[in-house]
Amino acid sequence: MCAAAVLAVVTPAASATESAVPPSTNVVGGTRAAQGEFPWMVRLSMGCGGALYTSQIVLTAAHCVSGTGANTTITATLGNVDLQSTSTTKVKSTYVYRSPTYPTSTGGDWALIKLASPVTTIAKLPIATTTAYNSGTFDIAGWGSATEGGAQQRYLLKAKVPFVSDATCKAAGGSYAGLISSAEICAGVMATGGIDTCQGDSGGPMFRRDASNAWIQVGIVSWGEGCARAGKPGVYTEVSTFAAKIAAAAATL
Repeated sequence: MCAAAVLAVVTPAASATESAVPPSTNVVGGTRAAQGEFPWMVRLSMGCGGALYTSQIVLTAAHCVSGTGANTTITATLGNVDLQSTSTTKVKSTYVYRSPTYPTSTGGDWALIKLASPVTTIAKLPIATTTAYNSGTFDIAGWGSATEGGAQQRYLLKAKVPFVSDATCKAAGGSYAGLISSAEICAGVMATGGIDTCQGDSGGPMFRRDASNAWIQVGIVSWGEGCARAGKPGVYTEVSTFAAKIAAAAATL
């Protein structure tokens, strides 16, 4: 499991339907999460992750869907670390809102999925509204591949990844040279790799504890080169940059 949601190749999803093919991403170098440890984690049927933003809205990545509009083809699974458990909650989508600035030079790899009915028994994950928590050590989790190119996981995996500065991230070269500093955050173990997000982790949250010791989401698994490669960190959507737009869009759904 890549400990820092990283996509092998960044390619937009084909559509917001079950046939969509998201970029590759999963948690590499992780361990199994305990039941109830991260209750707001969501698995989406097109092969992406997400987090419960409100009782009826899931926050995920724009590259996991094709556009804004009515959509009843996505199934959100939540409530259990074991995707095959009979106690999971499954809810269909009714609408998808895709960030209108993705993919552009200003970034914005985020999207909202409205569920057919609210999930009131599961905790939500608040998002960061300032840059105060955009550094330090982050947590990542997902059901994606545990190795680059590997199979998706049945059980939720978790890991920790350190912040990587914009300058260091850009110096990694390749796709990283085009990092959008105002809209993206990098994280990973630069020297050795070994921990990262991978295929299937796209759209999932990167999170940490805030000043009150409560969980807060600071990133969305977006892209990267391979999974858990040395010198190739994971790149995440900087949630605080888009917090106001996310809230405004959610209010219209």
